[in-house]
Amino acid sequence: MLAMLHALVAGASKRDVCWLYGARNGSEHPFASETRQLLGALPRHHSQICYSAPDPEDRLHIDFDVRGHLDMRVIEQLNLPRDGDFYICGPTGFMSDLSAGLASFGVAKDRIRTEIFGTGPLMTPGIAASPRQTPHVPAGPPGSGPMVSFARSGLNVRWGSSFKSLLELAEACDVPVRWSCRTGVCHNCETGLVAGNVSYQPEPIDAAADGNLLICCSRPEGNVVIDL
Repeated sequence: MLAMLHALVAGASKRDVCWLYGARNGSEHPFASETRQLLGALPRHHSQICYSAPDPEDRLHIDFDVRGHLDMRVIEQLNLPRDGDFYICGPTGFMSDLSAGLASFGVAKDRIRTEIFGTGPLMTPGIAASPRQTPHVPAGPPGSGPMVSFARSGLNVRWGSSFKSLLELAEACDVPVRWSCRTGVCHNCETGLVAGNVSYQPEPIDAAADGNLLICCSRPEGNVVIDL
């Protein structure tokens, strides 16, 4: 979607453009400044930003426009033209709900287009491509935290405070993974949690399925076994 904004600006588009975006709060709103600058270069743009749990420093009508989730209630209030083209990007459930809602709203199905984060097909949790390099312990001093076991890779590694997420640890170990957003939105990194518990920072917009986890924004709370 961001690439589409860049293309519209580069082409000096005069078309009506409505940008709708939902996030938990300002700290979990990636590319906020960039999108504001791009939209400001489009003379006929409209924007509606929804924060489901805004932080105290998030300013209503400045940083965001609506307190709550981006859903059909918000879209219906905007009175958008039903003959417009609608592009939806986000988690599968979010896209399914909005697609169905727009169809009920009177938008033709061929005008509703969905895009999942990333360029590849949806990842089957726990299944990854063949690694380019054999998984190994990360470089540097070993961690002193909980044991993280990558089951399919046959690798056991101590968690270290230098890693912000289990995804960062997996990458440092050359464990094959898939990801796109790194903020718990796209679910491309969702994989099986065989054992143990994790915490999230930031909290994902949609939770992982039962028995799964999102490695891009999670950390181990004790020893964990991951199906990677």
